[in-house]
Amino acid sequence: MTKSSPETASIKKQQIKENSLIILVGLIMAIAIRIFIAEPRYIPSESMIPTLETGDRIVVEKVSYKFSSPHRQDIVVFTPPPQLQILGYETNQAFIKRIIATGGDMVEVKNGQVYINDNPLPEDYILETPNYTLEPTIVPEGDLFVMGDNRNNSNDSHLWGFLPQEYIIGKAIFRFYPFSNIGKI
Repeated sequence: MTKSSPETASIKKQQIKENSLIILVGLIMAIAIRIFIAEPRYIPSESMIPTLETGDRIVVEKVSYKFSSPHRQDIVVFTPPPQLQILGYETNQAFIKRIIATGGDMVEVKNGQVYINDNPLPEDYILETPNYTLEPTIVPEGDLFVMGDNRNNSNDSHLWGFLPQEYIIGKAIFRFYPFSNIGKI
C-alpha cells in the first residue's frame, strides 16, 4: 500500500478544480445557447401533419429574426398571444405553425383553397384542403397569419386571429428525432 504524497494530493486537488471549472463553463454555455441561440422542442399535436408528426423532436433557432423579418412559409414556434391566453393557454406553452401571410397581405380561404392577395397559394405540404371558409382579411403590419399544415385539425389564425411577431420564439429548422426522419425542415 502506497501513501499519497502531499504533491500527489495537490495535483488531485488541482485536477478537481480544473474539471469543476470546465463543467461550470459548459453548463453556462449550454444555458446561454438555449436562451439565446437554439433550443430543442417536442411536437405535441397533429396540427403540422404531414410535415411534422406528433412526437417529433426539432431544433428551433432563435437568432435569424433578430436580424430579419419572418417570411411566408417559415415554420415558427411561438408563445400563445393574448387572445389564446384569454382562452386559458399558459405563456409557457408553445405552438408551432407555418407563416401563410405577413403584414399587409390579404388572406382568404374559399372552395378549399387559401388565397394570398387574390392569388391561390400553392400548398403541396398540407394534409388536405381546408373544409372551411375565411372572408378576405388584411394582416396588420407587425402581425402574421399562421396555419397548421393539417388545415382541418389546427388551432390557428383562421380561428383566433393574428400572431404579433413579438410572440415568436424562433424558426423550426431541423428534425433530430425520430432518427429515420432526421433532416432539415
